[in-house]
Amino acid sequence: MLVQLKPWGNSQGVRFTRDFLNSAGIRPDEELRAEISDGRIILTPTFRHRSLRERAAQYGGALNLSEEIERDAPAGSEVW
Repeated sequence: MLVQLKPWGNSQGVRFTRDFLNSAGIRPDEELRAEISDGRIILTPTFRHRSLRERAAQYGGALNLSEEIERDAPAGSEVW
């Protein structure tokens, strides 16, 4: 993919297509770490905590947090 450096206020910016970013696992407005190594610019996503909804969506699960979940009866010295 060829991109072009363009003025953006007092800075310069590069635009990438959504498909290009998706293939790298990067979403719009995500924070990236920028480094220069051997004359190359390297952009790396930073660690970001995902919400419970985002985690559930990864497994195709819908959240149903309102129902009570039955567990085994207390064992030993547990008090419920």
